[in-house]
Amino acid sequence: MLYPPRLDLANLPTPLVKLERFSERLGGVNVWMKRDEMTGVEVSGNKIRKLEFCIAEAQRQGCDTLITCGGIQSNHCRATAIMGARLGMKVQLILRGEEPKIPSGNHFMDLLAGAEISYLPAEGWATAHPQYARQLQAEAEVAGHKAYFIPTGASDEVGLWGYIAASEELAADFKRLNLKPSAIVTATGSGGTQAGLIVGNQIFDLAEKIVAFNVSDSAVYFDERAREDIARWQTRYADLLEGTPGAEIDAAALSVLTQEGYLGPGYGIGYPEVFDTIKALASAEGVFLDPVYTGKAFYGMVNEILKGDEGCFAGAKDIVFIHTGGLFGVFPQQENFTFAAD
Repeated sequence: MLYPPRLDLANLPTPLVKLERFSERLGGVNVWMKRDEMTGVEVSGNKIRKLEFCIAEAQRQGCDTLITCGGIQSNHCRATAIMGARLGMKVQLILRGEEPKIPSGNHFMDLLAGAEISYLPAEGWATAHPQYARQLQAEAEVAGHKAYFIPTGASDEVGLWGYIAASEELAADFKRLNLKPSAIVTATGSGGTQAGLIVGNQIFDLAEKIVAFNVSDSAVYFDERAREDIARWQTRYADLLEGTPGAEIDAAALSVLTQEGYLGPGYGIGYPEVFDTIKALASAEGVFLDPVYTGKAFYGMVNEILKGDEGCFAGAKDIVFIHTGGLFGVFPQQENFTFAAD
């Protein structure tokens, strides 16, 4: 498989492990976990896989500044801030919402890493933040710098490569373990990991299906988003992809499976079943999820498994869950966890 320019930023390959004790609760379904929260302690998670390609493209264009955006507790913004510090690149973050009085979690790490942060109101965010990013790029040019804009979650045709490369890694995992899973499961919030896995599955024939649990927006949104991102990827990298089996995907005919019903009150807002699931997995396996992404997706996966033939994993024997990180998102919501007294 030929890839565009890529930096070596993550600790790879990450382990693929069977959740032995937790799987005993699931009536014969084995749950495996791709431990992408182990890509690096400070930059843990799926974002760094995408940034390996996005920052490489920024450097190829001669940029010395990275501009990106997301929520106050954005894992992606935190990873970008830290990688910018490591690579000697200035990082400017555009965060959605009001500046917290007391920084915590990812936001706290953004500040520690020296990122410059601007805060925009949630209302009108969709149109305001791209305009503000262009303003920052123009200001950088006047100051003698060149800034590269990375969209939310590094989810575009460049970042798509992160989980195509991860799919090649998964193919090696599956071959070593003689594993052919019924499904690969991920949380989806900006769509890039989901789209990359869909493409990777087409190229490397990993599983029967890719199932994403949305932590924002809707299944219709992610269906459209995946097709658009994949089509742009095909156009941009047509020369590189020529002759690659599986890359001649008909984006319009793709099966994009996004399972709704587990978003809860909204993006970034946990709910009791999610907090209970996080505790249950931590106590059974010593693995930690977060209430924004992985906790909701893992809870959704477990609930759909327990539905049996009425769930989206009917007949499944082995399911692989992609742990996309997000540990630091636990701390701003830690007051929502309850523990029994001794």
